[in-house]
Amino acid sequence: MNFNFYLFKSLRILLFPFSLLYGLIIKIRNYLFDKNIIKSASFNLPIIAVGNLSVGGTGKSPMVEYLLALLKNKYKVATLSRGYKRKTKGYALANAETTALEIGDEPMQFHRKFPDVAVAVGEERIVAIPQLLQDCPETEVIILDDAFQHRSIRPGFNILLTQYGDLFTRDFFLPTGDLRDEPSSYKRADVVIVTKCPGNLSQEERDEIKKEIKPFPHQKIFFTTIHYGLPYHIVTGSEKAITLNDEVLLVCGIANPAPLKNYLSQTAKTYNQLSFSDHHIFTIDDIKEIQKKFNDLAVDQKMIITTEKDAVRLMKFNGELINMPVFVLPVQHKFLFDGGIQFDDIVNTFIKMFPGDKK
Repeated sequence: MNFNFYLFKSLRILLFPFSLLYGLIIKIRNYLFDKNIIKSASFNLPIIAVGNLSVGGTGKSPMVEYLLALLKNKYKVATLSRGYKRKTKGYALANAETTALEIGDEPMQFHRKFPDVAVAVGEERIVAIPQLLQDCPETEVIILDDAFQHRSIRPGFNILLTQYGDLFTRDFFLPTGDLRDEPSSYKRADVVIVTKCPGNLSQEERDEIKKEIKPFPHQKIFFTTIHYGLPYHIVTGSEKAITLNDEVLLVCGIANPAPLKNYLSQTAKTYNQLSFSDHHIFTIDDIKEIQKKFNDLAVDQKMIITTEKDAVRLMKFNGELINMPVFVLPVQHKFLFDGGIQFDDIVNTFIKMFPGDKK
């Protein structure tokens, strides 16, 4: 494993010239947008974009869910995603028969958790937004998922996420690093959120990170940590806490399971991992393998834990899973330093102050 890690790092360093070329292309593209040579479209309703400057998980989906929970009882909210790794193309609006294969993991997760929210997907957001507004003319607020670097749309409010321990200030362009946009693009953000922080992050370290990011006067910086909720059964929804007496089989196909594994190492007696590739499409053979791995655990008190993203791809096997102890572990952002109230107020104020808002 260590050999593969160092081999991967070495290969990325060798690709440094390609990173320079990629960075140059990104800089030229941003210059053309900044000078209005390439136009950005705006719309006459509040649009909030959630995104990052790098590839990989910074917590975009939980942040979209946070915003949906915050706003859904006050406004008619819709969310628009690209629909990464779905099997369809073009614009689609989720309905009662929609599957993850049709709209993607994250949008399906939004649709499942917020059935009263309009959930749409479309690679070309500038085309998808008018279609969404035509299908759902009552829409008052749109949340764009993973849209910070998609500059064809000019959101009214930009939320930029960067991960603690992998700040955009310390990264470099793909493929040597993980940046897909230049670090200076953070200036477009209204709010910067440092995610996946230790729960005991000190004020001194917080202040050091703020100095490193160097926010502009109009920007606010917040810090969040991962909060895991109470696991619920994938079919019945019944809840069950993980205890120090439980042996867990972790079933996951996500990009970065390290925080989840760290959590299980602290909350369960032991855990075994059955890993799949990111966005893996589960088959009946996978279900049989999960069942076998679980049966091989020679203990009485045991359970299967999976992520919400994996759950939306496992749901098609509900008939097989209903009699298995497969529990979904929800994840949320928890604001540190009492920042949640201020963040909520900033978002609500943006919407209330938007031209034409009557609420």
